[in-house]
Amino acid sequence: MEITDTTATVSELRKRLDEARGFLDLDTKADELEELRQKASSPDLWDDPDEARTVSRRLARYEGLFDRVESLSSEIEDAEVLIELALEAGDDESRREGIDQLRTVSRVLDQLELESLFFDEYDDADAILSVHAGAGGVDAQDWAEMLARMYQRYLADAGFAVTVEEVTEGDEAGIKSATFTVKGDRAYGTLESERGVHRLVRISPFDANARRHTSFAGVDVVPDMGEQADVEINEDELRIDTYRSQGAGGQHVNTTDSAVRITHLPTGTVVQCQNERSQLQNKARAMAMLKAKLAERARLEREAHLNEIRGEQGEAAWGRQVRSYVLQPYQMVKDLRTDHEVGNVQGVLDGDIDGFIEAYLRWRRAEHEAAHNSA
Repeated sequence: MEITDTTATVSELRKRLDEARGFLDLDTKADELEELRQKASSPDLWDDPDEARTVSRRLARYEGLFDRVESLSSEIEDAEVLIELALEAGDDESRREGIDQLRTVSRVLDQLELESLFFDEYDDADAILSVHAGAGGVDAQDWAEMLARMYQRYLADAGFAVTVEEVTEGDEAGIKSATFTVKGDRAYGTLESERGVHRLVRISPFDANARRHTSFAGVDVVPDMGEQADVEINEDELRIDTYRSQGAGGQHVNTTDSAVRITHLPTGTVVQCQNERSQLQNKARAMAMLKAKLAERARLEREAHLNEIRGEQGEAAWGRQVRSYVLQPYQMVKDLRTDHEVGNVQGVLDGDIDGFIEAYLRWRRAEHEAAHNSA
């Protein structure tokens, strides 16, 4: 950050800090912070480990957020005083020290402004991410495996904890599907951008005539609410199949029919789990994932209904083509919602998707504000 006019810079930083307080909705969070502190001090908090982890994580974030905002306000004031005194005394070294402090404040404000992009009710939740091969035969199954690899690399680099719940191998190459549980700070809010249809254009490695093919893969992301998912499931409406596990998961793999596939017949929603050591454990985890998917489906249907009432014509996120990856005849990855594009396709496929995620979060907030203003 280049600083030539310190007075103007101080004024700009104070304005940005006030805007950040508004974006972060600190007035509402102050009330929530008190509630979280009360929950955290409850002696029976850890009776529900999932709830306890959620409370502890959110409490730590909120307290850190308020500490940073208060610290920034003090640092701006301290830097302003230091620079004024340095100018009066002709002390260039102290003036440079004050300017460096303003630069630090600006960098922290950049981080706070990113924090403000996470505002949705479920952004703090863990996530269940699924990749499914779409139209395109063996090419689509290969593409699904490429996407699964991209997410695994991104999530590992970003410090998320990832559990592979199931992988269904393709007929000749690639995969038909893969499901991951992702745990970490704002896992769902971070990955929501990936929900939808991803399109690949390339020279097919499976075509003897080296023709260009278009393949599709679907990515589904839902918040993992654990036992908190408020969904009633009628077991008469379920089809439960068992099969032999195909991937890593312990000595039971490929020796018993421990993997479980559950189909919710009214909606056609399918979940699978083969990661646990027993059929009973896999069924319990699959039921939890089914609850999460049905809860998210209900939420999206409510939003679609509200949008219809408002007269908005936006499509539901699932089933919509959201991003194109072109390897031939040129190289480009482009998000069709945000228009964010990158020429380094291999870098993206190696997990460098931060730019797409941030662009989506900014686009999502703009859409939210536009809908709020027109309501």
